[in-house]
Amino acid sequence: MGKLAKKRNNLIVHVLLIISVFIIAAPIILAFIFSTQTPAQIFSYPPKFTIGTAMLDNYRTAWNQYHLGVYMKNSFYIAVTVTVGKTIVSFMAALALVYFRFPLKNWVFTFILLTLMMPTEIIIVALFEMVTKLGWSNSYAALIVPFLASATGTFLFRQQFLQIPTSLVDAAKIDGAGPLRFAWSILLPMSLNVVAAMAVIQFVYMWNQYLWPLIVIRENSRQVVQVGLKSLTSGQDATNWGIVMAGTIIALLPALVVFLLLQEQFSRGFALSQEK
Repeated sequence: MGKLAKKRNNLIVHVLLIISVFIIAAPIILAFIFSTQTPAQIFSYPPKFTIGTAMLDNYRTAWNQYHLGVYMKNSFYIAVTVTVGKTIVSFMAALALVYFRFPLKNWVFTFILLTLMMPTEIIIVALFEMVTKLGWSNSYAALIVPFLASATGTFLFRQQFLQIPTSLVDAAKIDGAGPLRFAWSILLPMSLNVVAAMAVIQFVYMWNQYLWPLIVIRENSRQVVQVGLKSLTSGQDATNWGIVMAGTIIALLPALVVFLLLQEQFSRGFALSQEK
């Protein structure tokens, strides 16, 4: 009876997990199905939840006619640049907070954590005025520079460095290794999980940027994909939701690929931050 009860419980758990995954994935599944259908098929009654006949036309139109490829190129360039820049800045900031002594160090770290409670939307007016005075409006610099600092990344790297034995630091000093060599040869290889976690978090965050690019960028040739998707629903008498869903699926793919490639390291890095 014990084995039967255990098998029954396992079966129930797996069934519940499958149902949960299906519920979570249902919007994406429906979006993909509708991206292959014509407007007539989408609005037919009863609804048709099968692959339609306009898959190639919808995806080709979203990519070419609405310049989705240009928007995605811009978003990819900005997301990669910010991700690399944030990782370097966060790594160096955490290095200073853990291994260097300077006045008010703890207060500085507290201030960094306090910035987590200040999203971009709160300071967007002041940020726009500053960017305009610097002459960065309608440029990639306005989309990159304000996001190069990361309190989250600094916190994650700091927690990682605090777990590294001090004996390694002493050994590096005895060997004559300077701060940069110690950071490159010891800290970085031991922090690859945190780097991967940072890459996933920051790439997805920048890829999904909408409000700030909408405000600061005026030329479509420099606009990002999330704002570009809006063009699929404007300028038409009747919105072709098949094309809209096709554009949405295309825009989803890069962030999904990054997460799938780094999901194991991301989970380890996130678990590390949860331990402290």
